[in-house]
Amino acid sequence: YPSEFLMQKITEDNQVPVHLRVSVSLQYVAGLKGRALVEFFHSNIAEVENEELRHLMWSSVLFYKTPNMEVMACVLLSTKAIYFLLDDSFIHADEHQSDFWNKENSDCENSSFHLSCCFVLKLNDLQSVNVGLFDQYFRITGHSADHIVTCLTRDSYNTHTFIQQLMAVLSLLARTPSPEPVDKDFYSEFGSKNTGKMENYELIHSSRVKFIYPNEEEIGDLAFLVAEKMDGLTNLPSLNILLYVLAFQVNHVEGSAQNTSSLQPKTLILTSSDLFLFDEDYISYPLPEFAKEPPKRDKYQLADGRRIRDLDRVLMGYQTYPQALTFVFDDVQNQDLMQNLTLDHFGE
Repeated sequence: YPSEFLMQKITEDNQVPVHLRVSVSLQYVAGLKGRALVEFFHSNIAEVENEELRHLMWSSVLFYKTPNMEVMACVLLSTKAIYFLLDDSFIHADEHQSDFWNKENSDCENSSFHLSCCFVLKLNDLQSVNVGLFDQYFRITGHSADHIVTCLTRDSYNTHTFIQQLMAVLSLLARTPSPEPVDKDFYSEFGSKNTGKMENYELIHSSRVKFIYPNEEEIGDLAFLVAEKMDGLTNLPSLNILLYVLAFQVNHVEGSAQNTSSLQPKTLILTSSDLFLFDEDYISYPLPEFAKEPPKRDKYQLADGRRIRDLDRVLMGYQTYPQALTFVFDDVQNQDLMQNLTLDHFGE
């Protein structure tokens, strides 16, 4: 350990997404290759001597305790735990959650050290993994509110790869098997669900960790919600969600020295007639078992919505992934002007 193939794979995965900024300390980690990266893991992060690093991924993460704060992290999966190596600016920006983060090392601020905070979730504490719609993100749930983290990969391939690696590592855990139910037959297995609502797809791993995938009803609920936002302009049966993707809305900050742009996380939903941007809560739903009250905000909040027929042109950047798209809409005061004229002219 480790094999040449594993070291090559981890080196290839150790790339910060170009559109997201990271602190100096994380830039240092991103510059490590092969054996240097494995040695860094063992000397600075690993908690047990015989741990093996199995997978590395860069992703935005959200914590249950700080649902409005997306932060960049280097996610390291070992045979014992999942480590989230966080940007140190996250700790300073989150003053009201001081009890959540240990600030013992704050006296090093003025020195030449660049600190990072490492959040550890032991595999033995892992209870369930919820995979988001179209594998755009996944939520890892432990035994308390402190142990719920959502990884916003915004990439189905990265999500799928991490889930596969996690399942493989969990298979190595020695856990006592759960007792088999008595008289388990076909009818008791499938006939007891008389709620009328289809349950989410659950895969219970041999380590007793649940992997929960969304079902078709979630898309139906989303289509219904989108139809509601459209004020009944179209009938629900004809409404099809063509695309669901986690993206960023670019807001240009003018007046600054270098006309910088800030990225606002948004959920983009395309239907056959409209384009929507939603603010989505990726961390609170479905409700954890210990939640005493529902979240303060809805899962989907409409941020913007435009009709496709008002779309004038789409400008595409020529840079590599992630691709930048600019949608230019006709700014007509009365959006139904053409529709009403047509009806008046040809109507009886």
